[in-house]
Amino acid sequence: MQVFTRIVDSGSFTQAAKEMNISRASATSMLKQLENSLGVRLLHRTTRKVNPTADGRFYYQRCRKILEQVTETEEILSQVAAMPRGLLRVDLPNTFSRLEVIPRLPEFCASYPDIELVLSAGDRLINLVEESVDCAVRIGKLAETSSVSRSLKPLPQVTCASHRYLSQYGIPAGLDEFKQHRCVEYRSSSSGEVEPLEFSISGELRKVHLPATLSVSNGDSYVAACEAGMGIIQIPEYHIRRQLEAGTLVEILPDIRPPSLPLSVLYSHHSHMKPALRVFIDWMVKHF
Repeated sequence: MQVFTRIVDSGSFTQAAKEMNISRASATSMLKQLENSLGVRLLHRTTRKVNPTADGRFYYQRCRKILEQVTETEEILSQVAAMPRGLLRVDLPNTFSRLEVIPRLPEFCASYPDIELVLSAGDRLINLVEESVDCAVRIGKLAETSSVSRSLKPLPQVTCASHRYLSQYGIPAGLDEFKQHRCVEYRSSSSGEVEPLEFSISGELRKVHLPATLSVSNGDSYVAACEAGMGIIQIPEYHIRRQLEAGTLVEILPDIRPPSLPLSVLYSHHSHMKPALRVFIDWMVKHF
């Protein structure tokens, strides 16, 4: 139908073939197949001009309407396919989800009411493909992964302790005074290794190991132990912002803060970047 209407519009097999980027022979063959299928002659052919027959004029008008409907239908479907909608599964670090992401979600859901978000929260590293998760937000340095990552703004960290702890051990004025202090150990849930305290001094990284009476592998337990006066911790600022504002925890050594933690959003390179995933990643980039 497209070839036939183009021949009628241009009055030439050669011009129609050129406009459709096919050979003249292909255009001629298609027109013959169409006439054989319909059992009527559609065109009068002369050396100078190609004109439709009476049947050809009737068929031409119907073809134009049909092709316009096809184009309109394809455009509608393309627009629907491009609209962010459907189920979106997102995995987030537990506390980051509770304190940073969920309070901002009403804005996202209002902007994209046709997206149904399914959030899972935890500190366990998951396999996106095996667990059918569209994307995951990760804090810290990424291990070798088959996923695609988008870097977000790094998370500032602070060194802090409770008033109860500082009243007992004093406020350290520098790293040299750290020897008489204690920490709460943070043990990686994935590797089991203890994370040392780290400080950025004149562009260099200094690692400090302090004695500890308690080791934890969960962020909330880490903060709770610090609030109970059990030692010094280092943690992303967002995690204890309320405690710092309330004065229950106190930042120490603010001039030599720990290095910021990388923040990334990951998605599988095997997955199709569906519109819902694209707008969620863009939203994360906007806020983080």
